[in-house]
Amino acid sequence: MPNTTATLILENGMKFTGKAFGDIHDVVGEVVFTTNMTGYQETITDPSFCGQMVVMTYPLIGNYGINFADMEADKPALSALIVRENCDYPNNFRMEMELDGFLRQNHIMGLSDIDTRALTRVLRDYGCMRGLLTTENPASEDIKRRIQALDNRDVIQRVSTRHPYTLAGSGPRIAFLDMGAKAGILRELKARKCEIHVLPYDTPADEIKKIRPDMVFISNGPGDPADVPETVETLKALMGGYKICGICMGHQLIGLALGAKTQKLKFGHHGGNHPVKNLETGHVYITSQNHNYILSDLPEDVLPWYVNVNDGTCEGIRHKTLPVCSVQFHPEASPGPHDTHQLFDIFLAR
Repeated sequence: MPNTTATLILENGMKFTGKAFGDIHDVVGEVVFTTNMTGYQETITDPSFCGQMVVMTYPLIGNYGINFADMEADKPALSALIVRENCDYPNNFRMEMELDGFLRQNHIMGLSDIDTRALTRVLRDYGCMRGLLTTENPASEDIKRRIQALDNRDVIQRVSTRHPYTLAGSGPRIAFLDMGAKAGILRELKARKCEIHVLPYDTPADEIKKIRPDMVFISNGPGDPADVPETVETLKALMGGYKICGICMGHQLIGLALGAKTQKLKFGHHGGNHPVKNLETGHVYITSQNHNYILSDLPEDVLPWYVNVNDGTCEGIRHKTLPVCSVQFHPEASPGPHDTHQLFDIFLAR
């Protein structure tokens, strides 16, 4: 297939021109960068990237192809994938298809052959921005109109399960609110023999109570936690009656239900090399992270549990008296280090 030129146009007017691959079509999204050196397939299929164009800072992507055992969701939800080099000749004994074909199959646009280090520096300096990825040469007014029309307020609705389902197990019964869950979280709970009732994000408290769960768990997910106030109200109705735990988006929603606030980071935490400190033990762990929002202004009855070593932001909370705790980072990794796998045992034991 002949090379097709495509240009990423940021909302500040900067342009990066390279080669289009995958499913070639114009797309608008929020541009973010991730620092993972491996695990591009898990990154691409992480539902938390829904509505975003993901810039891979590691230069060579696609070199070991795609296999269906390492998917974090049934299909990718990101808007576009931006890389320095898309490997034309991948080679791995587990490979089932090439990256280009996988993106085409899932209608995802790709952009390669740009200076991703320069783009990353722009995002670090100016913050994550909206962008238009196009193969055309639109007029400036058309660019502005299309970028401003981006609306990601429904991203959780796009990636949450539409219908409840149950994963059998002989252990604790979990009511699992799916905000756009990675498969890795479900794998960790299944490995501990949990009976998992996976529920849509907007399941009301009365329906959750009918399950008689040993724990209510709120998963990761994309976007702004303020866009799903119904989930916050559900958690408020369950507080005090159930053990409640969460990861990433779940952490933010639990915080809002307890009276904390959220704020947006300049360029977010995306990647597998983020150090966090356990404030109870003083131990530092390297973690996988993928979020643009953090908790702030914790109320007096909510204790900080983990803190980000790089910027001091809140990475975990626990309630003084209620069986409620959560973390901002991803203990299931996928991709990333396995330093904090034990947190799933802590969640179940609290």
